[in-house]
Amino acid sequence: MPTGDIDMPQDNPGADSAPDAPLDIAGKTLLITGGTGSFGNVVLERFLKEGIAEVRVFSRDEKKQEDMRVALKDDRVRFYIGDVREPNSIGGAMRGVDFVFHAAALKQVPSCEFYPMEAVRTNILGAENMLEAAVRADVKRVVVLSTDKAVYPINAMGISKAMMEKITVAKARLLGEQSPTKLCATRYGNVMASRGSVIPLFVSQIKANQPITITDPNMTRFLMSLKESVDLVVYAYRNSRQGDIFVKKAPASTIGVLAQAVMAVMGREVPIRIIGTRHGEKRYESLVSREEMSRADDHGGYYRIPQDDRDLNYNKYFIEGEQKISMSEDYTSDNTKMLDVEGVKRLLLGLDYLQNELAR
Repeated sequence: MPTGDIDMPQDNPGADSAPDAPLDIAGKTLLITGGTGSFGNVVLERFLKEGIAEVRVFSRDEKKQEDMRVALKDDRVRFYIGDVREPNSIGGAMRGVDFVFHAAALKQVPSCEFYPMEAVRTNILGAENMLEAAVRADVKRVVVLSTDKAVYPINAMGISKAMMEKITVAKARLLGEQSPTKLCATRYGNVMASRGSVIPLFVSQIKANQPITITDPNMTRFLMSLKESVDLVVYAYRNSRQGDIFVKKAPASTIGVLAQAVMAVMGREVPIRIIGTRHGEKRYESLVSREEMSRADDHGGYYRIPQDDRDLNYNKYFIEGEQKISMSEDYTSDNTKMLDVEGVKRLLLGLDYLQNELAR
């Protein structure tokens, strides 16, 4: 049943559950690919407060880099113009780096549907270029940012992100635990109020006194703040072993409930217009597949999915089955903790974006 309670279960109280604890990053250098995006801005805000020596922002967008440079005025932030599609540009930025957060990606489902090869070039080949450069530079740890759409993917964006995960895990398997470079991935759902997400669209429609456009009011989505997405990446940075994938448990709501909650927060009601499911959209999202759940470790607020360590012994794939898989269940936005309007309102009121909108 839907509930307003937003506390997620803590099944393993002994696990590391203090993502806000200070990081041991003094004197270290971080590279963020795609660092001018929403995620990069929040990482910068946190890490600069904690005394990091240098953060390298790597992206194609010189205008956003200039805006960030002017806003920050911090000599510890260095800007690198380049594209993960180009091995030479990412290789040059990687020298002397201690750890990498790989956020560069094409993320919009419709654009990837219409231009799938662009998703391949950035999300798959670009990730391969980044990983190769990190290994050559003896980077200590790489955290690759993935998405719930990579689980049972039905669209080009999800397929490209799934391949990015597969490349990361395969390379980690070849490197082995003795490698100085550790590779891992994180997987999370929709980040509330991030650029291009649905909440800013709803807010702009309400402010213009226009109907809110909803594809399917019964569609469910995980709800996570930008801060929580950074917490997940930091948790993976601290706790990962070679080839791990980390998932943060998160509540969810229907899109219909989300729209009602946004109207309640904005203090204005407008009509809702249902436009139908868009190209490449799922009714609900999965964060962990049933196959992965059969071997995942429960870390309280997180799941750790260890790398699949099978080799090319085909018996392990085609002859020897696993009973645990048959008894497992996916972790989806339909079977996680579901929020009602009041529960979603509390989440929304914790977002800086909506606080700023209300202040206006």
